[in-house]
Amino acid sequence: MDFLRPASWEEALAAKAEHPTAVPIAGGTDVMVEINFDHRRPEYLLDLNRIGDLYEWEVGEESVRLGASVPYSEIMESLRAELPGLALASHTVASPQIRNRGGVGGNLGTASPAGDAHPALLAAGAEVEVESVRGSRRIPIDEFYTGVKRNALAADELIRAVHIKKADGPQQYSKVGTRNAMVIAVCAFGLALHPETRTVRTGIGSAAPTPVRAKAAEEFLNAALEEGGFWDNGKIITPSVAKQFAELCSGACNPIDDVRGTASYRRHAVGVMARRTLTWTWESYRGDRRLTEGAA
Repeated sequence: MDFLRPASWEEALAAKAEHPTAVPIAGGTDVMVEINFDHRRPEYLLDLNRIGDLYEWEVGEESVRLGASVPYSEIMESLRAELPGLALASHTVASPQIRNRGGVGGNLGTASPAGDAHPALLAAGAEVEVESVRGSRRIPIDEFYTGVKRNALAADELIRAVHIKKADGPQQYSKVGTRNAMVIAVCAFGLALHPETRTVRTGIGSAAPTPVRAKAAEEFLNAALEEGGFWDNGKIITPSVAKQFAELCSGACNPIDDVRGTASYRRHAVGVMARRTLTWTWESYRGDRRLTEGAA
């Protein structure tokens, strides 16, 4: 196994173009596990640790540009207001040591359906900035996952950053694991309210071959909130609406039985998390609305 260590982004792109099978490594929290267990033996490792741009983030007017290697701990500390869903997901990642090393780019590159960041990125409506010597492009998160541990990257492309819309409403994230820390998700669920567009987005992890959205559930809830005037009147969401939303989220799953959980349990757990996160986010929205009205 050869170790490539570019000193700049341009050198990294050139190395990837010359060695398309080279596996990028930054935090190494996913790649090294696969290598240590002999699940993967790449011909080349492409070390990106010397490229400072990957560790930088910038808050713009409408979105956050998050470098691929910004550690989860930095997201938790510095971007909680702008990216609350992703910050909550970051809290659930492994241990403090891994949160100090791992970043969203690694989750995206590995594209495991159990990656902790994926549900939050789907719910927020992110775009993945990728680049090669041929140029750069942005891939909408809905088009990024193409199969089990497969993504839309071309062989010569690297992930440079993720563009995530700043939260315009409450967001939540919930994860079920076999214990409280250092665990791969049995299943996970992300939910984001977008009051500006009066829409809701979801993200489901570890309950299908790829991270997915519960689109039928979103469409149902969007219609129910609009028809009931909930965005304007701030009423509590009725139990029947919450129950139907949860059932539709369960129906969006296509899970398997494995050592961490059964398919039926995953469907059930996703429904429970969907109902709970909807309750939490809507209560936050109602509270924010009351504060706004009181200030006015």
